[in-house]
Amino acid sequence: MLKVGDKAPDFSLQNQNGEIISLSDFKGKNVLIWFFPKASTPG
Repeated sequence: MLKVGDKAPDFSLQNQNGEIISLSDFKGKNVLIWFFPKASTPG
């Protein structure tokens, strides 16, 4: 589990256009990653 201040590990995901993007594609840029709880769960 990540802790405050930890660097995110590199990962790849498919975007809305079906293209694969990786966190490393944004190296040197500011990136905001938003995490949220599963719908209808406490959190």
